[in-house]
Amino acid sequence: MNALQRQLSMKPAERLAFAERPERRFALAMAAPGVLVLIVTTTFPLLYLIWQSLHNINLAMPGMDRFMGLENYERMWADERFWAAFGFTLIYTGSTVAMQLVIGLAMALLILRIPRAQWVFRIAAILPIVLAPVVVGLFWRSLMLTPDFGIVDFASRSLGLGSHNWLGDPVLARVSVIVIHTWQWTPFVFLYMLAAIAALPSDLFEAARIDRANAWRRFRYITLPLIRPAIIVVVILRMTVALSAFAAIYAATGGGPGTVTEIINLYAYRVSFAELSLGYGAAVAVVLLALTMLVAALLFRVRREA
Repeated sequence: MNALQRQLSMKPAERLAFAERPERRFALAMAAPGVLVLIVTTTFPLLYLIWQSLHNINLAMPGMDRFMGLENYERMWADERFWAAFGFTLIYTGSTVAMQLVIGLAMALLILRIPRAQWVFRIAAILPIVLAPVVVGLFWRSLMLTPDFGIVDFASRSLGLGSHNWLGDPVLARVSVIVIHTWQWTPFVFLYMLAAIAALPSDLFEAARIDRANAWRRFRYITLPLIRPAIIVVVILRMTVALSAFAAIYAATGGGPGTVTEIINLYAYRVSFAELSLGYGAAVAVVLLALTMLVAALLFRVRREA
């Protein structure tokens, strides 16, 4: 009886909060296993990675392990190979995301003008996405970019441009890995933009046609502003994936020739498992994580302001 009197004496907001308590407990109980799995699989490994980055852990000299503080990061500051990988990572990420966005958006606008058989293009677009990145890298290395026998080299010779060592020349190798990543992930942007544009209200475009607005004006003043949130989301998704790219580059060039196609992720792998310097490799990985989080935070801020 006292509990009933207490509920009746509550204000409406307090009564609602009291009634929601069992539902909140149930929601917490349902979410707890997933949160526990995330903590075990992400939070603990991340904390261990940061802990490793503060130590000298070298599998070739296990007796030399010790706490180093920020010395690994100070070493990185003077590491020319790290800065070369850092610079190419920015070039690789910026160029691939920009080309994916432009080509994917153009493809979506073009396909929407085709009244029939759009499903054929959608199915074809899925194929590169479902391939494992290492398979994509080997496919381009063995079939597309092989000198004298590759399809790209055959097309180059047919156009009178001669044969080239696409993965052996430093400039061509960088262009090649950028093209490989763009080829695989442009269909993702295409499908995303296709869905975003198809969901736009048609009455706006009908009104613009009545006002005699041409296709460019309709795209610039109607389509582009309305799909801007979708563009920001797809840029966030593609940038985070491009920054952490590894398998396709490793399978196609291995970071070569030399280290010209080495990005931060690949450099961290080589330092850790080829040079056996796990502490320094962990520090490089932490910097990559910080860079990815910084880029994502900036883009999410732009999205909120959009």
